[in-house]
Order: sequence, then structure tokens, then C-alpha cells
Amino acid sequence: MSNTMSPNNAQNDDQRFEQLVEQYQEEVLRICFLYLSDQTLAEDAVQETFLKVYRSMGTFRGNCSEKTWIMKIAMHACYDINRSGWFRMINRRITPDMLPEPAAAGEEQDEELTLAVMQLPRKEREVMLLYYYQGMKVQEIAQALHLAHSSVSGRLKRGRERMKKLLEGSELDE
Repeated sequence: MSNTMSPNNAQNDDQRFEQLVEQYQEEVLRICFLYLSDQTLAEDAVQETFLKVYRSMGTFRGNCSEKTWIMKIAMHACYDINRSGWFRMINRRITPDMLPEPAAAGEEQDEELTLAVMQLPRKEREVMLLYYYQGMKVQEIAQALHLAHSSVSGRLKRGRERMKKLLEGSELDE
């Protein structure tokens, strides 16, 4: 077989890419915003994510779901932004009005939970976001973050324990 791409294959790749963007763009934006706490940086991370997706579509082996693959790329884009020197200078406190709107309007409890999640240490926060906000399974998270299944489970457990302590005495316990 030839490795050259026919115009028809290129058109199919472009169509598939457009479908991926349409299907996952909002989820990727939400997870990037929750991770980076800045709308502009989150949009940059989304753009970088889909640029990398487009460039590597031909190398996707199907070892995991497309969602896991895309979320893995998105998390790496967030890591890259997070590692930059000027990122540490940004005020990253999140208020409920800063959160991108979910598909369905959230309640006050949802905002309180989200703010509590954002107070978690990075490692626990990222697995909680992927598990609860993206609906990914532990194995998918392990693949996306290059972690052992047990590491993801442990981080989820610690995150839940911290969340419980953070929310004790709040309206959510009533």
C-alpha cells in the first residue's frame, strides 16, 4: 500500500476532524478552564489540543477511545501552559460567574462543588475532573494520564476524602 494520501482520504480526514471538534470542543473547553482557571488560557489550550489532534489523526491507533485520546492531549496542553513561567503570576481564583456554562444550567450546589474541586491539589483535582465532569472510567483516566489503575483509584479516594472535609458544614451536607 502506498502512504500517499488521495484527495478523497484527505477530505474524509477533514470531515472526521470537524466531527471530533464538534463532538468534543465544549467538553475540552470546560476541562481546560477548570484546570487552568482562565478563559483565555483555556481557549488557547483547546486550540492547541485540536491542532495536535489534527496533526496526529493518522497515528491514532485506537488503543483507547477517541475521548480518552483527546482528553489526554488536552491535559498535556494544560500542563504545558501550567509550566510556563508567567502562568504562576496569574490570579487563578475562580468565581462561579467565571465558569463556562454547562449544557444544562447548574444549580448553586453544583457551583459549590466545582469551587471545592478547584481547591484540591492538582493530582487529585485532575482525576476528579475527568471522572466526575467528563464521565471517564478509571481505566480511561489511567491511560490518559499515564498512571497505574491503582494510582488513579487512590487519587480519587483522597480527593473524595478532601472534598468531604471541604464541604463539611456547608449547605450540601444538609
